[in-house]
Amino acid sequence: MIKIIEEALRLTARGEPYVIATVVRTIGSTPQKAGAKLLVRQDGSCVGTLGGGCIEGEIWSTAKKILREQGCPVFLRYDLNEAFAARDGLVCGGTMFIFMDVISNARVFNPFIREIAQAIRGGKPVALATVVNVLHGKSGLGAKLLVKEDDSLQGTLGDRELDQEVRSLGKTVIAHGNNKLFQAKDGTEIFVEGYTTPPTVVLMGGGHVNKAVSPLAATAGFRVYIIDDRPEFANAERFPEAEGIVVSDYNTGLEKVPVNRNTYIVIATRGHRYDDMALAAAVRTDAGYVGLLGSKRKTLEIYKSLLKENVPWKRIKEVHAPIGLNIGAVTPEELAVSIVAEIILVRRGGDGAPMKMQTAYLGKLLRPTDSDRALPYQPGIP
Repeated sequence: MIKIIEEALRLTARGEPYVIATVVRTIGSTPQKAGAKLLVRQDGSCVGTLGGGCIEGEIWSTAKKILREQGCPVFLRYDLNEAFAARDGLVCGGTMFIFMDVISNARVFNPFIREIAQAIRGGKPVALATVVNVLHGKSGLGAKLLVKEDDSLQGTLGDRELDQEVRSLGKTVIAHGNNKLFQAKDGTEIFVEGYTTPPTVVLMGGGHVNKAVSPLAATAGFRVYIIDDRPEFANAERFPEAEGIVVSDYNTGLEKVPVNRNTYIVIATRGHRYDDMALAAAVRTDAGYVGLLGSKRKTLEIYKSLLKENVPWKRIKEVHAPIGLNIGAVTPEELAVSIVAEIILVRRGGDGAPMKMQTAYLGKLLRPTDSDRALPYQPGIP
């Protein structure tokens, strides 16, 4: 995503037209989910991906045609069935809805992309709302509204009341850089995307568990910072993938790393006393996730200490302790999988349930019905 935004900023500054194709909605199994993007330059070169295969080839071809003919934005539906995708083996069975936005007016789009670029570089987070689908006969496709953290707005979707409604929705996706598809009363669909700094994991404690968490979090796309008061446990040799390493006591260590709502703090120090110090510091930050490794008994004792220090009970209840998902983890490496999985769940809004199909669903293979066949797309209807 960062590479796409930076390239969009560069092309816009130079006044060069380009197309950004964004997945705004999916049904069933698809190679990419909402938010995935592909930027196509005028010469046909690309940045990003929509999952590869024939779907990406179709989008690339359409983007080239739009740029060649100076066309308008379009909203497309792709059913990934045998008829469409068998030639590449991409028979996912799902449906992708893609909005192709052509950026040809640098003067109009430049303020938006500059704000977005500043947000992902560490500035104030923003949300961009774009009209991606309208009912037949209506106009406004591609209209944009930027929602800022201070509640101010830039641009318009063409309706004052709609702008205010989307403003509230924008505030819910800003913190973690999430996205939502919103349907207005008249059937207009608006895709709202949050932009903030890349997700960051702060590991308080350089022991065995966090040593296993660090490379896994980095592989999953998180920036990683390490805090420990022992140089032999907080160093680049032990944590080569870390973007920042802080040798400090746990009371003040968090003051030396960037923390916002898109930050995930994992506390796994070498003892109860240090866990107490680390958690007391962590709950006083804006971090969207704070997790503590340890037993329920230890957690309750630390909670008692926090209450005595006048930490709000509401904030204490937000702590994930004991940390991680219940997958039966035993080793540090298994615990790391459990912890990173929970962090992704919180960030993406999952429920942690198994994805295995139920027996009743599999039974449809033997008794297909009309309800199993694809229906015409209607805005807002799953």
